[in-house]
Amino acid sequence: MNAKGAHRLCDVILDETIGRSTPDVEHERAVAIFDLIEENSFEPVGHAGGPYKLYLSLVDSKLVFSIKTETGDDVATHILSLTPFRRIIKDYFMICESYYEAIRSSTPSQIEAIDMGRRGIHNEGSQTLMDRLEGKIRIDFDTARRLFTLVCVLYWRG
Repeated sequence: MNAKGAHRLCDVILDETIGRSTPDVEHERAVAIFDLIEENSFEPVGHAGGPYKLYLSLVDSKLVFSIKTETGDDVATHILSLTPFRRIIKDYFMICESYYEAIRSSTPSQIEAIDMGRRGIHNEGSQTLMDRLEGKIRIDFDTARRLFTLVCVLYWRG
C-alpha cells in the first residue's frame, strides 16, 4: 500500500446515542461521511499508517476523536474543547436554516448569496478544526471541511 493509501480514513462512526436530527441535517451527515471516506488525508502524528477508523462523539461538551486501525487496534484519542467552535457552529446553523428556507422560496441569486456566506463560515470552522488538531492529526483542507460538517451534526444533535 502506498503512503497516501495508508494515511486515510476507511470508516467514520458518529456517536449514535445522541439520536437523529432533521432530514436536512441527516442528509448533510450522510453526504459528509460518504465524501470523507471516498477522499481524505488523515495522519495521526507519530503513527506509521492506517487506514483508520474514526469514532466521533461528544462527551461532557468536548469533542472526542477516537482513532483505531482498520483492524480495530487503538491508535489515539484526542479530546478537544468545543468552546472555539461554538460561535462558528451557531452562525453556521443559522445560515443553513436560511439556506434551506431560501431553496424553497427565493431567487437563484438570493440562494447563491446565502450559499457563499454559508461556505465562508464553513471554511472558518474547517480552518479552526485544522488549527485545533495541529500536532495531533494532519489533515488537508477538504478533509477538515467534511469533518467540520460532522462536528456540526454531532453538536446540533447533542
